[in-house]
Amino acid sequence: MIPPAHIDAPPEDADETFMKQALAQAQIAFEAGEIPVGAVIVLGSRIIARGHNQVERLSDATAHAEMIALSAAFGALGAKYLPEATLYVTLEPCVMCAGALYWSKIGRVVYGAPDEKNGYRQATGGKSPFHPKTRIYEGVLGDRCGELMREFFRQRRRKGRPET
Repeated sequence: MIPPAHIDAPPEDADETFMKQALAQAQIAFEAGEIPVGAVIVLGSRIIARGHNQVERLSDATAHAEMIALSAAFGALGAKYLPEATLYVTLEPCVMCAGALYWSKIGRVVYGAPDEKNGYRQATGGKSPFHPKTRIYEGVLGDRCGELMREFFRQRRRKGRPET
């Protein structure tokens, strides 16, 4: 595994509470047959946006949980930058989502499970693609986030569907 670029230890209480909300979004994706990734965006102590993978439903390779949540947050706030907000996402963002998060200037990104196949660290060789002021936290409820992903792919293999 590639070593993290700039990952700190998270403040556990609030982060776990909001990651559970992201997990609820991932469960919605799971039940819809989508790769189970969920996200919420929090401003202060309030969720302002939610998202879950909708790639299959929308036939759109960019319809990742983070992208859906970002669009909802921009709409809710009428703003294109989120420097005071935190994104909670169940899986390490891919490079596409990290790029969108860069442009949003989001203040914090908190993710659960690493994505050793498609995560930003794998694609960038460990270099951070995020805005320099964005703080990154890894591993919040990582076991639960990872287990949901593993269960999804176990079920797909049983049904004879290829992994994506």
